Amino acid sequence: MTEKSENPRGSGVAVPDFPDQLGRTGHFTCGVPRRFTVSPDGRRVLFVRGSAGDDPAGRLWLYESGRERLLADPAVLGEDPEDVPEEERVRRERAREFSSGVVAYATDAEARLAVFALGGRLWSVATDGGAPRRIPSAGPAVDPRPSPDGRWIAYVTGGALHVVAADGRADRRLAGPEGPTVVYGLAEHAAAESMGRSRGHWWSPASDALLVARVDDAPVRRWYVSDAADPARPPREVAYPVAGTANAEVSLHILRLDGGRTEVALPASADEESHCPGEWTDRTFEYVASAGWDGLGPLVRVQTRDQRTAVLLAVDPSDGSTSELHTEHDPAWVELVPGVPGRTASGTAVTSFTADDDRRGLLVGDARSPAGLHVREVLATVGERVCFSAGEDPTEVHVWCHDPASGFVRLSEGPGVHSASAGGDTVVLDSRTESGQRVTVLEGGTEAGRIAVLAEEPAVRPRPRRLTLGERRLRSQLFLPSWHQPGSGPLPVLLSPYGGPQMQLVVRARMWWSCVSQWFAEQGFAVLVTDGRGTSGRGREWERSIHGDRLGPALRDQIDALHAAAERCPDLDPGAVAIRGWSYGGYLAAGAVLHHPEVFHAAVAGAPPTDRRLYDTHWEERFLGHPRVSPEAYRRSSLVPYAHLLTRPLLLVHGVADDNVFFAHTLRLSRALLAADRPHRVLPLSGAGHGVTERSQVSSLLRTEAAFLKESLNL
Repeated sequence: MTEKSENPRGSGVAVPDFPDQLGRTGHFTCGVPRRFTVSPDGRRVLFVRGSAGDDPAGRLWLYESGRERLLADPAVLGEDPEDVPEEERVRRERAREFSSGVVAYATDAEARLAVFALGGRLWSVATDGGAPRRIPSAGPAVDPRPSPDGRWIAYVTGGALHVVAADGRADRRLAGPEGPTVVYGLAEHAAAESMGRSRGHWWSPASDALLVARVDDAPVRRWYVSDAADPARPPREVAYPVAGTANAEVSLHILRLDGGRTEVALPASADEESHCPGEWTDRTFEYVASAGWDGLGPLVRVQTRDQRTAVLLAVDPSDGSTSELHTEHDPAWVELVPGVPGRTASGTAVTSFTADDDRRGLLVGDARSPAGLHVREVLATVGERVCFSAGEDPTEVHVWCHDPASGFVRLSEGPGVHSASAGGDTVVLDSRTESGQRVTVLEGGTEAGRIAVLAEEPAVRPRPRRLTLGERRLRSQLFLPSWHQPGSGPLPVLLSPYGGPQMQLVVRARMWWSCVSQWFAEQGFAVLVTDGRGTSGRGREWERSIHGDRLGPALRDQIDALHAAAERCPDLDPGAVAIRGWSYGGYLAAGAVLHHPEVFHAAVAGAPPTDRRLYDTHWEERFLGHPRVSPEAYRRSSLVPYAHLLTRPLLLVHGVADDNVFFAHTLRLSRALLAADRPHRVLPLSGAGHGVTERSQVSSLLRTEAAFLKESLNL
């Protein structure tokens, strides 16, 4: 099936039906290998991948000696890939995991045994051969993890942490909830959604104990999510810590297999003298940002409620006492960089520092990463070798390694966004480039093989023009119709940003969103994508520039990029400008037509957080402080108070089952718009969460957006 893309001011071209492909392939994630685990000897690589570019059901695979072997197939096991318990559904939503089947797994220390859950049922499979084995469990199993020696499997069910022998015998509960609001072994909402900590239990290297999080969300405000399309289904209760309200109470415990239990003595608050002052100060260590257990003992990183102090603690498992290993302060907020701080097998500290050019560098002992690098995360620590991702150009991310003998060495080659997993002398290099994605297995730094990427080739190939715009050198991409000839006539402009923290769209790689931008270009638009202040990769001050104002600087950068691009490319028509986006990008889109109707003539805002007081504590207080102390910052950064300013066409789109940015955000803005007599449109997506995954909704939404924008701009 094809559709004709019309250029209202010139020619048109027939293009394949890309929206249907986008929905069918899960935004081109089906058939893509991911979640790599490399054994310590480097000989085995486990990963998850579907069977084809339109197969959303994950399967567990093994790569060994240059060959791939299927370990576990949900279809063969007779499991329904869509049947998951509520705790697992929530875990997947927080992890933005939208596939089915085997979506996560864990292995023992040698990667000889892998365990996973399907439909709440517990399975194990030996990587040296044999069929998967069903392991009896006390209830629907969530986040199962084998002990390092492979003899035991820990899992969570009904809020309790259980262990069962790998042969299925001797299941017992190590810790159970003391009340209906308590859960052992899983991450709370703020940790999983905003801190990057998705786990709640960690085995000791000796396989005789676990470090376990106990979460009591009794103090947390309750919200309720329902779908009016199914009035027979009762609302779902969500413990959601809104900015300025109580967080869940989190404690850590050493649970031994012999029945012993020791609570970790976490510090109550940060030192007043060293803690950075601010308009709002809360030195209480409310957040467990990360945790783990290596060969030297348990590690825990805690952060204050106001996020200006973070401390890495070593835990004595015998009595639960702690000692400080590394403390970090920041006058705005301490950025939680994955894997930093940490340590090597010998105990050498792995920390970050701010270089003279304001970029984030890496310290391994006394060794400093090369000048000009901005470090993104530590990917793996294998013995004394540290693998991390970093880049000099913000549009590229490369894989680097450091070891005492070789120093700092870059492993990835060519422009792109690269990541890696490592074990022994083996590195699995996952590379996204402008021509597609490839997964390379390196042994001793030399290519030894590849793991197949089965994703479909996009029907629309991105043709971005890379630009650096304005005095702030804004990284941008301009997508023009393939049929457009320079000077042939003006093109309406469509801005399509995300523009917010911890995410970049302007990268030298073919991503699904760049394919979407090119598809909109084929509809007759010049599509401009810009990463402004607050996005990643440009240094600490760039990240902090939205502190106290989440909207103003980000909007200013979009406008400056538009004007600079129009000067660079005279075919752009500044008299016909629209903007679209999702989540933070949707927030920018709605804010654009409210505050700058002289620039923006129409907007599509998907899942926009319109009232910053309705977002969670850790994320929102990072940028705006406490709403009672800084009410003007929340008002300035929200959209609802400015509903009366709307004079341009606005389409609001939102999943009614969204428990990240709740549907209430769109409803409150719509109510304020109606009260101000401001016409607008609302498109509710039945059953959809924060990510739209239902195939027909994905494809129809793109067409609906394009039709609305053309109508609004009189094209």
